[in-house]
Amino acid sequence: MRDRILIKDLHLRGIIGIQDWEREKRQDILVNVEMEADCRPPGATDDFREAVDYRAVSKKIIGLVEGSAFYLVEKLAEEIARICLEDPRVSLARVRVEKPGAVRFSRSVGVEIERRRE
Repeated sequence: MRDRILIKDLHLRGIIGIQDWEREKRQDILVNVEMEADCRPPGATDDFREAVDYRAVSKKIIGLVEGSAFYLVEKLAEEIARICLEDPRVSLARVRVEKPGAVRFSRSVGVEIERRRE
């Protein structure tokens, strides 16, 4: 199956990092998510109850980022993947978390992870 649900360029602000100043001031965090799920059932029936609710997933991600204070983008990415996989229809979550401007002369730095349902 290669059906994908995309959440692109969530521009959020949260506490993340290991430096003292990073622990005091919210920073820009860019989140991109790709979820694999079978889109044939909702595509055939046009019934939203058969589809992955990307709005609900987005709201959970926003709440996580805005309310958390992780040290590492790796941990934040893991928690976002966990949220995506809460829906039993999602078989895979690919998550990219970036910190724009975190490294001088770069647009952003970050991680991208891929997690499958066990």
